[in-house]
Amino acid sequence: MRICYTPIGVLRSPFTSFAGMPIQTVAAPEVVGAVEVAAAYAAGLKDLDGFSHLWLLVHLDRMAGAQLEVVPYLDTEPRGVFATRAPKRPNPLGLSLVRLLRVEATTLHIAELDLLDGTPVLDIKPYVPLFDTRADARIGWFEQNIQKVYTTRADQRF
Repeated sequence: MRICYTPIGVLRSPFTSFAGMPIQTVAAPEVVGAVEVAAAYAAGLKDLDGFSHLWLLVHLDRMAGAQLEVVPYLDTEPRGVFATRAPKRPNPLGLSLVRLLRVEATTLHIAELDLLDGTPVLDIKPYVPLFDTRADARIGWFEQNIQKVYTTRADQRF
């Protein structure tokens, strides 16, 4: 089976390399950028300005090769890639929760950004707390080191 996607836009970010980039959006409150949506998808942006946060589904186009076990940024032990947020995945898809600042025509101005400039955007979905938050969620091995997210930055490991 072959699956193909066409990007709906491109991400504009201050980051041109992984080194020094925040590893999660929660650690990037002041990082601003934009999603430039292709004109063909302009009608799909209607009513988006009523949301404070968006999920961006992206193609991690600079990832080469998958690893089924990785040493994630917030740990020192190898973990199964599906138990991490590491980008070296069988399908290089990224999911980022960003803050929407404003919509100008087909440009979404966003903050809390943890992606590289030029990243292809595959989809945009509104963040809805009732749908997206679970009070009883367990976070596995992340529980030991979760606070490190605010100070840990990407390096060249991936």
